[in-house]
Amino acid sequence: MSCCAAGTEAALDAEKALHDLPPTDELWLASRQLDGGLRQTDLAVPGVHCGACITTLEKALKALPEVERARVNLSTRRVTCVWKEEVDGRRTDPSVIAKAIEAAGYESHLFSISADEQDATRNGLIRAMAVAGFAAMNIMLLSVSVWSGADAATRDMFHWISAAIAGPTLIYSGRPFYMSAYNALRHGRMNMDVPIALAISLSYAMSLYETMNHGQEAYFDASVSLLFFLLIGRTLDHIMRDRARSAISGLARLSPRGATVLTPDGGREYRNIDEIVPGDRLLVAAGERVPVDCVVMSGASELDLSIVSGESLPVAAAKGSALQAGGLNLTGALTVQAMAAARNSFVAEIIGLMEAAEGGKARYRRIADRAAEIYAPAVHILALAAFLFWGVYGGDWKHALTIAIAVLIITCPCALGLAVPVVQVVAAGRLFRDGIMVKDGSAMERLTEIDTVIFDKTGTLTLGRPRLVNKGAVSPKALETAASLALHSRHPLSAALAEAGSGDVTRFGTVSEIPGAGIEARDGEGLWRLGHRGFALNATDAGADDDAAGPETVLSLDGKLVAVFRFEDQTRRDAQGLIASLTARGFKTAILSGDREGVVAALARRLGIGFWRSALTPKGKVDEIGTASAHGHKVLMVGDGINDAPALAAAHVSMAPATASDVGRQAADFVFLHESLVAVSLAIDVSKRAGRLILENFALAIAYNVVFVPLALLGYASPLVAAIAMSTSSIIVVANAMRLTLGSGKVAKAEDQEVPMTPAVAS
Repeated sequence: MSCCAAGTEAALDAEKALHDLPPTDELWLASRQLDGGLRQTDLAVPGVHCGACITTLEKALKALPEVERARVNLSTRRVTCVWKEEVDGRRTDPSVIAKAIEAAGYESHLFSISADEQDATRNGLIRAMAVAGFAAMNIMLLSVSVWSGADAATRDMFHWISAAIAGPTLIYSGRPFYMSAYNALRHGRMNMDVPIALAISLSYAMSLYETMNHGQEAYFDASVSLLFFLLIGRTLDHIMRDRARSAISGLARLSPRGATVLTPDGGREYRNIDEIVPGDRLLVAAGERVPVDCVVMSGASELDLSIVSGESLPVAAAKGSALQAGGLNLTGALTVQAMAAARNSFVAEIIGLMEAAEGGKARYRRIADRAAEIYAPAVHILALAAFLFWGVYGGDWKHALTIAIAVLIITCPCALGLAVPVVQVVAAGRLFRDGIMVKDGSAMERLTEIDTVIFDKTGTLTLGRPRLVNKGAVSPKALETAASLALHSRHPLSAALAEAGSGDVTRFGTVSEIPGAGIEARDGEGLWRLGHRGFALNATDAGADDDAAGPETVLSLDGKLVAVFRFEDQTRRDAQGLIASLTARGFKTAILSGDREGVVAALARRLGIGFWRSALTPKGKVDEIGTASAHGHKVLMVGDGINDAPALAAAHVSMAPATASDVGRQAADFVFLHESLVAVSLAIDVSKRAGRLILENFALAIAYNVVFVPLALLGYASPLVAAIAMSTSSIIVVANAMRLTLGSGKVAKAEDQEVPMTPAVAS
């Protein structure tokens, strides 16, 4: 729905406690220092809802001599402003930024990415829609009696009852439109809510006048029905847009709220994450996430760095190892020294990458919003022209006002507003029945435009679960011994080994796990070790793992080799068939992975994918997608890890399995629940049908305006007829969208859909 609800009452209530402008000192301290005498401040502006808001705010801020650049993110309702520390030799007062935002008609406060605030706007819209729907239903029942020929006294009574129902309904349910229209007019702007507020207000006022003068016609049903249909479109659009913010909030939760700081006198002190500065010595216990970018001072452990690199196996860390924020400490305690503040650490960098990508998507959506800047004044000019023409030409100003109201009602963009969101909701339900969840409605439109599909490796093309592949090559006794040791470890390879064997957890009395090395235990036969080759064979150089052959773990007895267990990550079901199908349909395919070169190359050869990149950081993946986009490609990114989140956000459209990390699922536009990758092609098929239906809905909405607007201008449509026509056009649009669930368009379920299983030819 192209609209600018620049602050509903619900949103204002949620921010009432933050009405005062942030103090100058607070703004300065909360800003981030950049190079070249610049600083960056992030402010939350909850009243931002559409492209007109973005244009207004960015224009107001860029007009300030102190501001170098400003960018508004629609998804997070965040204003990022880069400003100069000094202007003409004087220190900048950052409060001018907040004052400029206030002067433009918006409230602001310091942005907190981890704040879990209830979506008051969404809840307010749902309540308003429910009240309007209930009121419209009851007023229509009363209107039926009037239309059936009720006498004067009964007709007046029903009109007064309708007025009593409609008045409070318009005041309560119409608040989003009234407040937005008032805010726009107060600051000399125009938006889509101005003609809407004018139409329902004039319609009610004229109906009340008719009722007071015992008139035969009143249009209370038209006013409330119009409001109800408008709120449906507004609510659907808000829900779809609001979901995009969940990824960034979820990612911020990965960074701990605080950390244990070792003080110079040897004590320990827990500090908020924002209070940690470079040089602080921190204690990171097993099971905790690394709070900021740091270097290990003492201790040894293994860390899950999937957020950083996508590496499928834990990585050993010892003195001197550099760690990035967000990594999960698995086994041993570490003493580390902070190398960067939280706002400059790795998690903050990923958040920044995601916000930059989401900002691009917001610009993609501005086209419809910008159309509102033309549509709103055009509607007013049309209604005013009709009023003046019929008033002067016919001499009946009451009749002229009726025609003007009918024009305002009939031109309300209900059908246009529902054309996109209703198809998105129906298509989302269609995909959900096939095990695919849609987070962002506009993603279906973008999915129809792709020509390139890029996959992450671990957890996407593979299941992220190691599997023992040489079970038949080792003796049953060695497997049983290794499985008994593996039961005492949470390492992924140990879990796979324990699953493959039939070990006895009570076989060994005392089992020790050495972080970054492996497990050891002693029995009557001697000292058993299970782990890295160098550790198990008690040698500093015992040979390296063969990347292409996959990871391995070694079992030894008193330093002598007993068995080598090799593993591979299980390929996701139908991965090879999907690649073959996509290639046959003309899509380019590629792998972008943070895993090792040999492992990625082997998988690419097995699946028939000709282009791949390994050992990529999250930024590296974003850069690769940016390069593809710069060459004109529309990319679908399929990934699952935390490290994939920026790439998922940066791609033209994105998809993740349900087994993905929370952040990966939130950053993706689609999430598929089945293990099979056939969901990728299924989503493409349904999205293409949805795209065709959206175009059909636009055509229907345009045809409606072409037919009925002239009728209203000529005086052949009363406000009631106009409301019925407007409602009918909305119903037709909804009915057309429902075709997505019927007949020939039905797509086979993911688990039943057949795909060719022949290897694809590498392109």
